[in-house]
Amino acid sequence: MSGFLHNWGAVLVAAGGVSVLAFAGMALTPLKSWYYGLRKPAWQPPDWAFGPAWTGIFILEAASAVIGWHAVHSAPAAALLIFVYVANGLCNILWSLLFFTLRRPDWALAEVGFLWLSVLGMILVLAHDAGSAWIFLLPYLLWVSFASFLNYTIVRLNAPFGSPA
Repeated sequence: MSGFLHNWGAVLVAAGGVSVLAFAGMALTPLKSWYYGLRKPAWQPPDWAFGPAWTGIFILEAASAVIGWHAVHSAPAAALLIFVYVANGLCNILWSLLFFTLRRPDWALAEVGFLWLSVLGMILVLAHDAGSAWIFLLPYLLWVSFASFLNYTIVRLNAPFGSPA
């Protein structure tokens, strides 16, 4: 019975963590006139595509976390796994806060490098401890790479940001 609870406990914690991350991201992503007024490249995906893309990424991220959790066999490895996932969640939320809530795509562009590195950190920890579970995070890394270039392009098309002091 304890194995059953251990397995489902990891699934529930991963699903809960990803759900909190998703809802925080949605709350920090108001698509209002400011966003719609930005110049965007013609190759930007339509707004409706972002929700399904993030949903798939978060499902794969939760699955990788569960696999990783079951693969670690020491307290330091478990702590490192938790650290990289929490760091990634914080970077993800911070990007949304900077870009959408504070309306600073330029600051978000500086932060997106940390988001990308946090995804890479999760991949490296999983590759070390959980075999091929890191493959679940490749779509995330590719999406953040694409989003970084999109963020860069939006900054280039719309700068400067912020109001003069």
